[in-house]
Amino acid sequence: MLKNDMLEQWDRDSFLHPSTHLAGFARGEAPQRVVTGGKGCHIEDRAGNRLLDAFAGLYCVNVGYGRPEIAEAIADQARELAYYHAYVGHGTEASITLARMILDRAPAGMSKVYFGLGGSDANETNIKLLWYYNNIRGRPEKKKIISRWRGYHGSGLMTGSLTGLEAFHNKFDLPLAQVIHTEAPYYLRRPNPDMSEEAFSAWCAAELEALIEREGADTIGAFIGEPLLGTGGIVPPPAGYWEAIQPVLKKHDILLIADEVVTGFGRLGTMFGSTHYGIEPDIITIAKGLTSAYAPLSGSIVGDRVWQVLEQGTDENGPLGHGWTYSAHPIGAAAGVANLKLIDDLNLVENAGETGAYLNRVMAEALGAHAHVGEVRGAGMLCAVELMQDPAAHRFFDPADKVGAAVVGALLDQGVIARAMPQGDILGFAPPLCLTRAEADEIADKTARAVTKVLG
Repeated sequence: MLKNDMLEQWDRDSFLHPSTHLAGFARGEAPQRVVTGGKGCHIEDRAGNRLLDAFAGLYCVNVGYGRPEIAEAIADQARELAYYHAYVGHGTEASITLARMILDRAPAGMSKVYFGLGGSDANETNIKLLWYYNNIRGRPEKKKIISRWRGYHGSGLMTGSLTGLEAFHNKFDLPLAQVIHTEAPYYLRRPNPDMSEEAFSAWCAAELEALIEREGADTIGAFIGEPLLGTGGIVPPPAGYWEAIQPVLKKHDILLIADEVVTGFGRLGTMFGSTHYGIEPDIITIAKGLTSAYAPLSGSIVGDRVWQVLEQGTDENGPLGHGWTYSAHPIGAAAGVANLKLIDDLNLVENAGETGAYLNRVMAEALGAHAHVGEVRGAGMLCAVELMQDPAAHRFFDPADKVGAAVVGALLDQGVIARAMPQGDILGFAPPLCLTRAEADEIADKTARAVTKVLG
């Protein structure tokens, strides 16, 4: 295939990339990669490199790359009907079928699915539904949303506010006033090293209760949380965490939004993270694994008690005034239907649980004893390695040293893609759910070599 030899220059001259050092990229100082193909757990770039993608894009290519079943479903849908809107009762076979398939897999108590394009717009929808819900119930002051520091819920105005990471707030005038944050369930960074996991969970619940008391329960509408912290460090909840948090929310009549953009559709070895951790949500946010990112699609799964109030609201006020042009886009929906069938046919949920546990085990064996490894943690097909200057003294590296980024770069030199997670020297792994044990061994072995290269 003849290459357009201006492509790289056009990229630097024309393309504003997300989460990128803009000036450095434009000057040619920041990394650049033009991806051209992929199969299974590997991608290929324009320079001919074949890389094991141990982060599945952005933990989204659950079924792996190059699945013809999804490509054919997209093509068939585009030929038959590329687009029609979902307003005023319109639907397509793909969108209706996918909604049914999602509810068949969702935790108990879910009622309807609203479709968008990405996790950010799904959480924007959730906030609007929350505000509408409390207005219909005659509680116009109950509108604040509690999120958690280090949580990730998107990068829009409200969703960037929900996100509890500095880079998504700095110089953007965020967070907005309706969003307040509570403690992250991050056991390694607990305030008292003598705390057990259960004691730390109880402390997190007490901090939440104190926040609610300070703000006033009559002003707080919802709590949003990922079943397992994702971009904030791939941090499984400590023992007893959700069992401690949920009674506080129920006591104060605060809705629970489970953001399952990362954990939905198999990544933890269960179809949903809510099921995995015994969470009983009122609304569930989905995206990423819904189509394995073969086409943009997200969703808000609305629980029964919220749905009943939404129905009441339209009886009283007319049609719900919310929608996107591309809501329930038929091409995205067709990709979702084919993707969920493939997840079932290939037993990928089971593989995520079994091979994911193996990945976490071999990673711990390879790195757990290293002098600068503070923790190897994970669940299902998620794994993180947190690097520390002195784990025994609980001392972290200076962020200016960018140790995590250096290790990820050394790993990339060996042909494996990991992610340097924000606000810490944390190596993140979230491979496609079709990962094999041999590929897990390769990831662990090369990660150990990369850590040794950078830190000795």
